[in-house]
Amino acid sequence: QVQLVESGGGLAQPGGSLRLSCVVSGFIEDYYAIGWFRQAPGKEREPISCINYSDGETSYDGSVKGRFTISRDNSKSTVYLQMNGLKPEDTAVYYCATTYGTTYYSPCAPVGDNWGQGTQVTVSS
Repeated sequence: QVQLVESGGGLAQPGGSLRLSCVVSGFIEDYYAIGWFRQAPGKEREPISCINYSDGETSYDGSVKGRFTISRDNSKSTVYLQMNGLKPEDTAVYYCATTYGTTYYSPCAPVGDNWGQGTQVTVSS
């Protein structure tokens, strides 16, 4: 089993920045990638970005590309999501999860039903 714990959410102004962290523990070697997802009120959970644990290859949803950056520090078993240029529509609960990968054939989609508890991000003036 894999455990994931998110942190770093909060309130930011439009145009501001936040950095989310996802600490991963357990049998992570059974999975190839970690991803960030978000769910806004009344909407389905959607993928934002994924990163391969081994080679650091990344993928981004078009809505965040150029504003958000995913990274990992394997020595700390942590995956980060740096969010710049925040917009009110980025308001959501953000989750990290184990994913297939970052490509068309191994997509940024959840696998193994390993999710963190989520962290709230609110963008408002």
